[in-house]
Amino acid sequence: MKLSFLFLQVLILLFACKPKYDHQIIKKIFFETKTIYGSEVLLRDDIQKLKNKKVAIVCNAISLVNDTINIVDALLKKNIKITKIFAPEHGFRNVLEAGKYFKDSLDPVTGIPMVSLYGKKMKPNSEDLDSIDIVLFDIQDVGCRFYTYLTTMVYVMEACAENGKTFMVLDRPNPNGFYVAGPVLEPGMESFQGIHPIPIVHGMTFGEYARMVNQEGWLKNGIKCKLEIIKCENYQHAMRWKDTQRTWFPPSPNLKTPEAAEWYPILCWYEGTNVSVGRGTNTPFQLVGFPYHRALQKIYIQDSLDGTQSDIKILGYSFLVKKFIPQSDSIIAKNPMYKNQACFGLYLDQIPQNSDTLFLIGLELLQNFYHEYKEYQKFYPKIKEPFFKNYFYELVGNKTLKSQIENKVHSHEIMQSWQKGINDFKQIRKKYLLYK
Repeated sequence: MKLSFLFLQVLILLFACKPKYDHQIIKKIFFETKTIYGSEVLLRDDIQKLKNKKVAIVCNAISLVNDTINIVDALLKKNIKITKIFAPEHGFRNVLEAGKYFKDSLDPVTGIPMVSLYGKKMKPNSEDLDSIDIVLFDIQDVGCRFYTYLTTMVYVMEACAENGKTFMVLDRPNPNGFYVAGPVLEPGMESFQGIHPIPIVHGMTFGEYARMVNQEGWLKNGIKCKLEIIKCENYQHAMRWKDTQRTWFPPSPNLKTPEAAEWYPILCWYEGTNVSVGRGTNTPFQLVGFPYHRALQKIYIQDSLDGTQSDIKILGYSFLVKKFIPQSDSIIAKNPMYKNQACFGLYLDQIPQNSDTLFLIGLELLQNFYHEYKEYQKFYPKIKEPFFKNYFYELVGNKTLKSQIENKVHSHEIMQSWQKGINDFKQIRKKYLLYK
């Protein structure tokens, strides 16, 4: 009764403030709640689960607790015995360039053996798991099929199942967890960039995805691992990253911002073409362009003469015409596409609120760049490099999209061709969701 009376008094005081502050103050005090990661829940409530256990952990440089301390260091402070660290792409303590392999070593801070899961070996072997009781997984995901941490998790689950080890996911929010979209991976298209029949954007956390893989029998030979999930608190699928009220730490060097992470599901396709996505600039995955876009080059030159800056409208969204020159950087991009060459393209700063619009914009741009390149080749026939690379098939997960772009199939029709696969996947997905 006393608490209710106090609450009423506080509300009366707040409403007595100037009107322009009322909503902001009430929202901040009573309604805004920060998302708590699974690692933080573990350390707060469930640390006894690790007592007297030999622990291995899959983590990286941004596996941070309370945005300050690495999960390895936090667990050691709790006297948890960590005997091995498994490092995915981009390494553990240091953030390495995309695609750079690295060898097994000792963690320079703790001296704990570190096993590379990105190089000659992608999956722990029985020797790696010898004397281990439980393997923890604490990685920040981006929510895309072709983001390699997803495949790494599946391989580690498989190794745990084969060797009778418990696999525990310390769950984290998915910055693209609010929708499901894109073509479903077709049989025969499996690679490290995608091993299961799921859309490009699966709309699941790692914990949810692990449940699905385990129960659907998607591990090798249908085996199942002993799986445990430590859920996030104060997280729902409708959230964008800003709603979590957590600091964004780049899960890989070129995803510097949450906005870049939201553009990533469509812009990563372009890495299978001869179009740059801004690697080697200050805004990777928010730029798209190449040296061969004569129309945008013409606009840029005219803007330079007029002292203006033009934008291009796509489905109601305006994007600035940009010239950018990729530069070498030892971490972000050592040898970026079109290094030291002028590229002409667009700066994608606005994020569509509708996820269908995001993918439609991606398709419209892909059509545009492909046909601009073909026109450029008519004037400069010595330019022989194909627009699409074989890597495009791995990223998209089918061989249909390439021909659809080449034949000028309308973007709405392309998206409609994905819909049955998406609907079928959603029926499977909904059984394993842990969050509202």
